Amino acid sequence: MSETTDSRRTTLPLGVSRPDLAVEDLPAPEEVFGVRRLGWRQILQFAVGPSLIALGISVGSGEWLLGPQAVGQYGFVGVGWVILVSALLQTFYNVECSRYVVATGEVPVVGWGRVPPGWFLWVPISAFLVIFAFIAGGWAASAGEGVYALVHGEVPPADNEESRIYAMALLVLVLLITAAARRISRALELTNWALVGTILVVLLVLDLVLVPPDVWWDGISGFVTPASPPDGITATQLGGLAGFTALASGLNWYVMGHYRDKGYGMGHRTGYIAGLRGERREVLASGITFPDDEKNAALWRRWYRLLLTDMWGVFFVGAMLGMLLPTILMSRAVDVSGRQPTEDNVPTFVADVMRVEHGDLVFYVVLLMGVFILFSTQLGIFEAMVRVTTDASHASSSRLRSRIEGDPRKFYYPFMIALLIVISIVIHTSPPVGLVEWSANMSNLGALIYPFMLMYLNSKLPRPARPRPWHYVILVLNFVFFGFFFLNFISDYFGDPLVTF
Repeated sequence: MSETTDSRRTTLPLGVSRPDLAVEDLPAPEEVFGVRRLGWRQILQFAVGPSLIALGISVGSGEWLLGPQAVGQYGFVGVGWVILVSALLQTFYNVECSRYVVATGEVPVVGWGRVPPGWFLWVPISAFLVIFAFIAGGWAASAGEGVYALVHGEVPPADNEESRIYAMALLVLVLLITAAARRISRALELTNWALVGTILVVLLVLDLVLVPPDVWWDGISGFVTPASPPDGITATQLGGLAGFTALASGLNWYVMGHYRDKGYGMGHRTGYIAGLRGERREVLASGITFPDDEKNAALWRRWYRLLLTDMWGVFFVGAMLGMLLPTILMSRAVDVSGRQPTEDNVPTFVADVMRVEHGDLVFYVVLLMGVFILFSTQLGIFEAMVRVTTDASHASSSRLRSRIEGDPRKFYYPFMIALLIVISIVIHTSPPVGLVEWSANMSNLGALIYPFMLMYLNSKLPRPARPRPWHYVILVLNFVFFGFFFLNFISDYFGDPLVTF
């Protein structure tokens, strides 16, 4: 079919087993954000947002638990480059996932249903993988331990029930934040502006005051020093670190649907999930894309630049700072105490050491930052599990859409309550860091699957939105890097690891 005919068509077939995409013009960013001109102030005020939700999850379990634990036990050299490579690959992967959302208004879990053999395989598998990876609730249990320490002024004993009660209370707080919102994504953005901003500023001040320059240099240079992993560390530990550096490696797509709810590109035309205080909103069951013409190509380039700004300027920079600042603080704590963190005490190790060295004020400040870090993760992951399942069910089942009268909230909130109950049970099964390491390595499983599905979908977008050839190469690198760590995790779990150091 000719380009002229393509640019005038009213629908565009994409993949299998899902309805054709409707075709409409892209909206202008000024139209979406309600401004006359989109300068840097307006970009920060209105366009930046989904990256903050992702960053709230990012500056969490990997940065406060797995990264500091690895550095505290083995140092920066041989570990830091894993962090940098993981963050670079994941940020690029995030952009490619979001490319599909911005170009079609469909969230990834719905888009996977267009990949052969169809939705009946990929949509339920994808929703299951997200829940299976994160249902362990290690992020919630760790946050509960931090709250316990804040309340009692001491590290909680092993297998403590009170800390788990605090974890469950924080899950309820997530439910209340979403219920009080008009637009759920916006409530998450504002919460993470406050949480992430406070975390990074306070950690920066603590590090400037407490951490010597040579430790700063060791941390920064460790990111770019090529070296073999240190003796004694396992590939499973490195896999957990790689999986939860930045976000969740191959499963990062589960957060990128917020670009739809933010109104990026065609997301402006497909709707968003409203909170209980918001007006009833219809979310289209199938996406919309744009015609291949000069006008829409120019608009696409503007949206793509905003996406790159949001991801590389906010998410990547914030993720690297979020890993550097806690790990150098951990390194300092190890130096002054002569002890090393363990799986059981890593959530509160730094605070406990700094109390001896610098008094109660530093103890409580560090504990509070730990709670903020882990709660921001809890907020994003818990809500995302509910969101992914809601979007998957709503888009796939006309019967469900009829029963809930086209209002996703009637599925979203009952499912959130059910999931809250299940997680509250699961967090009683294992130490928090063990649960987090499980989740991180299960996240790497997604890297064996979704980069190739993403190549399939993005190659069929309107020509201005299609990736360049080198983008596919980097997606393959995601498969190789994170896929190796998952295969090692499975090999280690059932027998012997693939490699030892």
